[in-house]
Amino acid sequence: MTAPVFSTLGCRLNAYETEAMKELASAAGLEGAVVVNTCAVTAEAVRKAKQEIRRLARENPGAPVIVTGCAAQTEPETFAAMPEVTRVIGNHEKMQPETWATLRAPADFLGETEKVLVDDIMSVRETAGHLIDGFGRHRAYVQVQNGCDHRCTFCIIPFGRGNSRSVPAGVVVEQIKRLVDKGFNEVVLTGVDLTSWGADLPATPRLGDLVMRILRLVPDLPRLRISSIDSIEADENLMQAIATEPRLMPHLHLSLQAGDDMILKRMKRRHLRDDAIRFCEEARRLRPEMIFGADIIAGFPTETESMFENSLRLVRDCDLTFLHVFPFSPRKGTPAARMPQIKGPEIKARAARLRAEGDAALTRHLAAQQGQTHRILMESPRMGRTEQFTEVDFDRDQPEGNIVTARITGHAAGRLRA
Repeated sequence: MTAPVFSTLGCRLNAYETEAMKELASAAGLEGAVVVNTCAVTAEAVRKAKQEIRRLARENPGAPVIVTGCAAQTEPETFAAMPEVTRVIGNHEKMQPETWATLRAPADFLGETEKVLVDDIMSVRETAGHLIDGFGRHRAYVQVQNGCDHRCTFCIIPFGRGNSRSVPAGVVVEQIKRLVDKGFNEVVLTGVDLTSWGADLPATPRLGDLVMRILRLVPDLPRLRISSIDSIEADENLMQAIATEPRLMPHLHLSLQAGDDMILKRMKRRHLRDDAIRFCEEARRLRPEMIFGADIIAGFPTETESMFENSLRLVRDCDLTFLHVFPFSPRKGTPAARMPQIKGPEIKARAARLRAEGDAALTRHLAAQQGQTHRILMESPRMGRTEQFTEVDFDRDQPEGNIVTARITGHAAGRLRA
């Protein structure tokens, strides 16, 4: 029996879902296939997906190639037209056992089944699907939400993921209990639009309610971490957890996207520049060791130099540490693709300036840790992460998966040394 080859592009949620698909494919007895889980966040992501499909088809001659993920959902015809591709499966369908039950072996691909199995993702109403116990070797990722109800003008993701739907709190808590029993010392809550968790559940709980419930009902969980959030949607209980719960890690990744009010309005974001600054100041007041990462887009349509400089200044005004910079890439079907575009070289130059500012911010953070003592979750014998998610290199082996206490002696190449 030849195990399927899986390839994941894009976000942590995609990586989580690839692990779920591995379980589904194994249970169905799928053999000898290639599965590519694509990303659609930029045009470059789609280009990379095509490149990956061609590479894997060359390396696995004769193997059926199954393409799924957000790019497969938003433009199935693009992938169906590729001669290397055998089947295109949508984001909802990829999480269904019955989908994989029809693809047990290469012979099943020779029948009359439709090449494209992609339904209307907006019609999906049930909660986020397949739960797995233990994605990640030393920290576990738990998908608690999927989809997005917002329609930012640059974003194709709602059309790949559908509307927001939540996993009930009781289901999440039970899964986290199992993960702790398996020995995981850290759990990360993940989703597409995490702060919208609960809006579709009875009594419309908020993300802060879920966090407080997990920490109350799973007292043996050492570390709980939240992935990317929309700061304008942070609720009272979430802020209370930041202030009072040391097991909630002091690192938040913020979906900021820009630092200029006019650009934020044209993006159809729900916050203004001052809202972002106020949130960071308040979170740091409640938890002085809190640090922030952020997504920022360079070269959004109509962005002038002064508008861009507002985004550049936001790095210092919010005291950001980890920057994810996205050069703007028009996505067909989004309003931003129809706006007056910035020229490619200028977008590239602005992205480079943002990354340089991000590098300087990280260096400032690393330098400030000299002589500090941190509790570090070991991801390999000589590398771990602090509670603030900063990478730390050790000069001798440490027990993998354990949380060790160590003094920081310096930094190099974007990492602390201990």
